[in-house]
Amino acid sequence: MSKINDIYQEVILDHNKSPRNFKQLENATQHLEGYNPLCGDKLTVYLYVKDGIIKDISFLGSGCAISKASASMMTDKLKGKSKSEAEDIFQSAHDMLTGKMKNDDDILKQGNLAALSGISEFPMRIKCATLAWHTMRAALNGTHQPVSTE
Repeated sequence: MSKINDIYQEVILDHNKSPRNFKQLENATQHLEGYNPLCGDKLTVYLYVKDGIIKDISFLGSGCAISKASASMMTDKLKGKSKSEAEDIFQSAHDMLTGKMKNDDDILKQGNLAALSGISEFPMRIKCATLAWHTMRAALNGTHQPVSTE
């Protein structure tokens, strides 16, 4: 395993062991549940949006290391972003996680999220990594139905 893969592995393990923003937001303006039946991942994403800005974001739930790490990294990345910035970040993250983003420079521009770039090589794990992202996007867009990866 290369040194960069070792670093990426450490980032994923750290976010799984000590997830950032792992709590219920009491003042959430939106929240939504998401499920990944294949892996058993279940989470709720909480958003506090004011004047079109994600002032706070968190999640609660249980799931595999990839699901939890991805949700943790997502909350770090989106806090303080506008709805349109969140949409752009969602699209970039989704492209990277699904293997549509091939350029190493583009992947490295994703910051800590680049640690999840290898997920695209494991199709069954893509749903684990994208669950929080799809749930956040649906909540941000006002959806009230739970999100499922199926």
